[in-house]
Amino acid sequence: MNKQKAKIIVDKLSIEYPSARPELNFNSEYELLVAVILSAQCTDKRVNEVTKVLFERYNTPESMVTLDKSELAKIILPCGLNNSKAEHILSASRTIISNFGGKVPNTYEGLLSLSGVGRKTANVVYSVAFGGDAIAVDTHVFRVSNRIGLANAKTPLETEKQLMKYIEKSKWSKAHHYLIFHGRRVCTARSPKCELCVIRNECQTGKSK
Repeated sequence: MNKQKAKIIVDKLSIEYPSARPELNFNSEYELLVAVILSAQCTDKRVNEVTKVLFERYNTPESMVTLDKSELAKIILPCGLNNSKAEHILSASRTIISNFGGKVPNTYEGLLSLSGVGRKTANVVYSVAFGGDAIAVDTHVFRVSNRIGLANAKTPLETEKQLMKYIEKSKWSKAHHYLIFHGRRVCTARSPKCELCVIRNECQTGKSK
């Protein structure tokens, strides 16, 4: 991989998915944070169904902490891992209130200080909510990047570092969404639709087929 080839791939995907954006529904930085925490090992569609109910009454840190863990866990049950997610959301909400004046921190380091927020979640919130340059490596980005040859890594962190090396910084956030869209629509985990792929000539797997 080199920067020129990476540019060709990103440019082609940008034409294929001009409206690529987060598919989680949210109306504030806090709602986005909660939705991303809930999205771990859960589909965006399911998260949106849950947050539609949750955010009707509990869409700020202050309102969220009026719930106890068991109450929140019951509401978010369909998202899976509901007990740990409830604990993370409540802990993060308390930290936002006590340390950040009730506002979601707008720095990468500040986001990482919140319970339940790892690199992927921090990157999503930092780039989507605050316009920062970041690449969040979820299962789709990890699979697609390594399958097509944008990365050659065994871990999400290694993948993130390699993508940052080859993709132009100003396009990191957009590239993240392009790769997700491509992974969901064409470069699926099982039976990828290589015949429909706009980057098959640049893809190491597509070339081999």
